[in-house]
Amino acid sequence: MSRILITDAKKQETGEVTIAGWVRNLRAHKGVVFVDLVDISGTMQIVFAAGQGGYEIAEKLTMESVIEASGSLQAKPSKKNDPNPVKDYELAVSSARLISLAAENLPIPVLTKVDNEANLDNRLDWRWLDLRRAEHQLIFKVWTKLEEGVRQYFRENNFFQIYTPCLMSTSSETGSEVFAVKYFDRPAYLSQSPQFYKQMAMASGLEKVFMVGPVFRAEPSFTTRHVTEFTGWDFEISYIDSHFDIMSIEEDLLIAGFKKAQEDLGLVLDIPVKPFPKITLAEAKAKLKAAGIKSDKDFDFSTEEEKELGVLIKKETGHDFVFVTDYPIEARPFYHMRREDNPALTKSFDLLYRGLEITTGSQREHRIEILEKQAVEKGMNLEELKDYLNFFRYGCPAHGGIGMGPGRLVMKMLDLGSIKEACFLPRDVKRLTP
Repeated sequence: MSRILITDAKKQETGEVTIAGWVRNLRAHKGVVFVDLVDISGTMQIVFAAGQGGYEIAEKLTMESVIEASGSLQAKPSKKNDPNPVKDYELAVSSARLISLAAENLPIPVLTKVDNEANLDNRLDWRWLDLRRAEHQLIFKVWTKLEEGVRQYFRENNFFQIYTPCLMSTSSETGSEVFAVKYFDRPAYLSQSPQFYKQMAMASGLEKVFMVGPVFRAEPSFTTRHVTEFTGWDFEISYIDSHFDIMSIEEDLLIAGFKKAQEDLGLVLDIPVKPFPKITLAEAKAKLKAAGIKSDKDFDFSTEEEKELGVLIKKETGHDFVFVTDYPIEARPFYHMRREDNPALTKSFDLLYRGLEITTGSQREHRIEILEKQAVEKGMNLEELKDYLNFFRYGCPAHGGIGMGPGRLVMKMLDLGSIKEACFLPRDVKRLTP
């Protein structure tokens, strides 16, 4: 008899089945051992009786051991005087097989919920145990369904998927906050972004591209929203009229992702509605000042400002998302296009979700003479940028795109305390293991 998932066994209701999973709880009582067995789909109580097959295995089980059990499904008795009994099933075990016996003393609890944020580092040291909890596995179920919805949008709208290198001869953005590595006889850098290569795809005539891949940031940050390596979602498209075209596409793909997660996982989510609210940086700063929130940065938001702006927008519009536009040139990379009517401002934006920035996007400058001028103004070395600048010497359409941190999106969707919980194995300033 082949193993089936616990949820499928419960749907079957009667008959002989084989299930397998982790021993999440153990209770022995007068010749009977009750085990709560857990697999990726759910939990089922299995019952070992003295004199029946498998009882000798049950007697030596430890928490988090892995077993396979076969037997007969039977209705689980409901509690006495329960006015609303839930229909559930258990397994009367006729045979069992010990797959792996766990050591007795677990380094972190798996059955007991841990709410103390101070325990996060310890939990991450034992991440494979931490991830056995159903609520922590939900994080990656949400990741999966969000990405399925986003990929479905890209597929239906004729995007190509590309895979760009992580090793670069020059930094991807401004030359700071990058990881330098020895590459044979010369230095190389871990990519901060696939930006340059997405733009090369536009110069190649691919017109619409997306990618999912690692991003590296050498920022010495010790916050709940920063890691040194994360998975990024990026897209770039050609023949746009402005950065508002990019925002419209991002709205569509986020709606597609949220709908997929809700439909397939049965979650109750606030599906965003198009169009998302939009506000300029200057307007946002004025709104925050009126609310009594001090600003430490002229061209960016502090953590407190981001949170408060999310609260204000939610109160005013009912929306969890807000685009912040019109960042000044001081706050943006050299390749962001500048506004014709106000060259001090860029055609760029950030997207905030529940008070946290999850996206930066813009229309890119595709005219080589202007791009070179802006690079020099930013103090960039044109010789080091030679390969990148060559993308634009032989014709390139107007284009733009975004880079998104989906880990931050998942963090806010599930109200996690730290971005590290949304990463399978997070990397930060101090953490390189497991």
